[in-house]
Amino acid sequence: MSAWCYVVIMVSTISTDALIRTPQQTEENELYDRQYWYSQAEQTLQKRLQYSTEKKPIAKNIILAVGDGMSLTTTTAARILKGQRKGLSGEDTDLVWDTFPAVALAKTYNIDAQTGESSACATALLCGVKARYETLGLDAGGRFNNCASAINSKVTSLIDWVHGAGKSSGIVTTARVTHATPAALYAHTPSRYWEDDSRVPPTVRRDCKDIALQLVENEPGRNINVIMGGGRRHFLPTITPDPEHQNREGRRLDGRNLAEDWVREKKKRRMRAKYIYNREQLAKVDFRNIDYLLGLFEYSHMEFNVERGGKVESVHRTTKSTLKAEDDPSLADMTRSALSILTKNEKGFFLLIEGGRIDHAHHYNNPYRALDETLEMETALLAALERVNPAETLVVVTADHGHVMTFGGQATPRGHPVLGSDAEVSDIDGLHYTTLLYGTGPGHSEPRSVPTNNTYSAPVDAVHAAAVPRQWATHGGEDVPVYALGPMATILFTGVVEQSYIPHAIAYAACLAHQSQRCININATETQRKTKSCTTPDFSSVSTAEETRIDGTRSRNIVVASSVKSDERLNRSAGQCHTPFVSIFYCLYVSCLYQMIRFKQYIP
Repeated sequence: MSAWCYVVIMVSTISTDALIRTPQQTEENELYDRQYWYSQAEQTLQKRLQYSTEKKPIAKNIILAVGDGMSLTTTTAARILKGQRKGLSGEDTDLVWDTFPAVALAKTYNIDAQTGESSACATALLCGVKARYETLGLDAGGRFNNCASAINSKVTSLIDWVHGAGKSSGIVTTARVTHATPAALYAHTPSRYWEDDSRVPPTVRRDCKDIALQLVENEPGRNINVIMGGGRRHFLPTITPDPEHQNREGRRLDGRNLAEDWVREKKKRRMRAKYIYNREQLAKVDFRNIDYLLGLFEYSHMEFNVERGGKVESVHRTTKSTLKAEDDPSLADMTRSALSILTKNEKGFFLLIEGGRIDHAHHYNNPYRALDETLEMETALLAALERVNPAETLVVVTADHGHVMTFGGQATPRGHPVLGSDAEVSDIDGLHYTTLLYGTGPGHSEPRSVPTNNTYSAPVDAVHAAAVPRQWATHGGEDVPVYALGPMATILFTGVVEQSYIPHAIAYAACLAHQSQRCININATETQRKTKSCTTPDFSSVSTAEETRIDGTRSRNIVVASSVKSDERLNRSAGQCHTPFVSIFYCLYVSCLYQMIRFKQYIP
């Protein structure tokens, strides 16, 4: 009996070790495939749901506000500036998202980068899958500048998911609409820089469309209801002058005017659509008769908020042009206009509001514009909140990554100008320094620069000092804040989470795509209660892997990445098929232990 049990224990141990593959043995590509991030998000979700009550409201609408580069330091300094502009000390002033009941922190690293990069962070934030540096809308199988790697690595986004639920969608941004953050919602490319075909290598242009072309021709871009921001240059051919900057031409080499093609394609499908390129045209739009709106208000990025309402000199190559920046609508203007269209859909909507130029100002070491752009995004969000019902609208505010701006001083008094110098001079060189400083960037100088205004507020164009010289300031690697308001917000958005968790939490709150089963269960439970039936509906569960492949979007089948396929049959099938063998040995194992205890035998 003892010998036989000993053999069973050895065989069962060897069998389970051989058949169950541990995470430590997993290869890097397999570890970071889309299923990994979907599974991790589901685990995080379930941990938070254990604290929820039985009642789980559903979000009809979703508003996601993203401050590009809006670090926690940025929000702190912006709230103080907001108060000081009103004549207050500023420290106890609140930004609108400071009043939200739910706050979390998100990790912004990329698969292959410790400090997050915009397009990879946007892929995590909007697609639920962490990506590689400077790739867009791809999972771990995508490689930078490698067209072939993108073919089987495409992942779906929040806009795919909301379209699958019959909701409307919109994007408003102060950056180019083909820039990293908005493009992650509709494009799949191995390089975030392929915004038009002139940037795509000629040998792969047939296989890998540029970002602007994907927006016009591919799913889900062609079905986005509202698209507003900058970036006309990527939609116009080289022979066509820009409508507002006659000395500039488009950048497309294929000769296509994609803005006109966008309108033409909508008319073929008998959709009510309109293309506009300035604020005056936006003001004249009859939203009752428009369901699709494309607004490209600048040649490149939209002007900084401080430039709107006045004349701006723009330098292009060897020529100068003067334009009225007031021709650009504000982010709040675009938000109100977008909601005039999106709120017509009774099934709800998704709207991305991006303060895209916060990041650019930080790269310049110019905190004035960075903080001002943060407050401009707050104004846009306030405009949105006036038009929605918070009981049925999930509002999430976050950033794609941080920046290297620091905030500190020595015994700095309350109400001290946040953009000014510290009250004390350096105890080393006896010189003044600003309370807002940068770790890297163009603000570095030797000897170090000294603020000319001492304790007074810095001018608009002031470049603050940086410790390390760089042409552009780098991003920050710290966690970014996540603020949430609305259905399920206090349950889903707490603690420290992966950035890739955020869209899955949004999907759960709104019953989208792989999280739509929740609403089916809720509806079935309500029906059961009404009928007082004794039978319980039998719903088939869908595994995480199947959910990754069978998405609730508009008939779009997700192609499993090459990194997933490589070992799928061997490893994944083994993981699924080993159960009967393990069960047999486990039963023998338990039986054997029982016999040993019964006969008081012990095997060391």
